[in-house]
Amino acid sequence: MPDIRALFWDVGGVLLTNAWDHQERAKALEHFSLDPEQFQARHEMVVSSFECGKLTLNEYLDRTLFYRDRPFTHEAFRDFMFSLSQPFPQNLAFAQSLADSGKYSMSTINNESRDLNDYRIEKFGLRRIFRLFVSSCFVGLRKPEREIYRLALEITQIPPEECCFIDDRALNLECARQLGMHTIEMKGSESLRAELAKVGVRA
Repeated sequence: MPDIRALFWDVGGVLLTNAWDHQERAKALEHFSLDPEQFQARHEMVVSSFECGKLTLNEYLDRTLFYRDRPFTHEAFRDFMFSLSQPFPQNLAFAQSLADSGKYSMSTINNESRDLNDYRIEKFGLRRIFRLFVSSCFVGLRKPEREIYRLALEITQIPPEECCFIDDRALNLECARQLGMHTIEMKGSESLRAELAKVGVRA
């Protein structure tokens, strides 16, 4: 088996909590006493554009919430959204140690809106770990679309059999595996270390 030279990481659910997944949305809706069905219907109509960088956060909020008067501001809702992002310290430290080893090209492949993505990169020091962010909001493609994985491979110019992609959702691993990448489904810190060790990846 060829040596692994490149590691691609999902962010939400692997290194940090999710940015704006169903659990985060539910917390925000409860906090602001909003109707889940009304919000979800509007969210589903614009989420693809939001995560592909075609809508700013304020535009997304206008479409999903502020189409009518609310007893709170854009800023209050935005601040609450951002507050939901929390780190997984063990996983971040492990990823940092792999980056510090200098043995691997370290990149992300993640679905995230631009404002949240920028905030999380800055807040949690992800530039210290990763040289490349193949984020949906930057490239206009989303997992599990095949083309986002192909783009990541083309940018790095590393053969797929020398790459490993880590994600917490099995569906997001399928196309990466079909393209020839090694894949690991995130199930916990110890499991991740063990699975990476199986393909020869160690700090």
